[in-house]
Amino acid sequence: QVQLVESGGGLVQAGGSLRLSCAASGRTFSSYIMGWFRQAPGKEREFVAAMTVTWSGGTPYYADSVKGRFTISRDNAKNTVYLQMNSLKAEDTAVYYCAADPQVQRMVVVHTPYYWGQGTQVTVSS
Repeated sequence: QVQLVESGGGLVQAGGSLRLSCAASGRTFSSYIMGWFRQAPGKEREFVAAMTVTWSGGTPYYADSVKGRFTISRDNAKNTVYLQMNSLKAEDTAVYYCAADPQVQRMVVVHTPYYWGQGTQVTVSS
């Protein structure tokens, strides 16, 4: 069982930055693929970023829409994953969800991770 709690959302002007955090419970955090999804009003939930786990760190994956602007990172000692969001645009406005899954395919390919957080609102004003 994994519980995820997001924080760091808020209101920011276009071009600004925010950093989201996701604190995970459980002693096996370091074995989970961690990711971020978002859902804008009237739209389906979409994949944003994910990070796998390897002995040397982790491999990041990004949606094309955020590549070069967002950075995912994780601190296994703190059971926390982060999403640094720079150069924010109005179209980045959404509820952002943290997710966890032991399998890469479910997170990165199929986009159906098993565990979800409650979400945190990010609003970018233009």
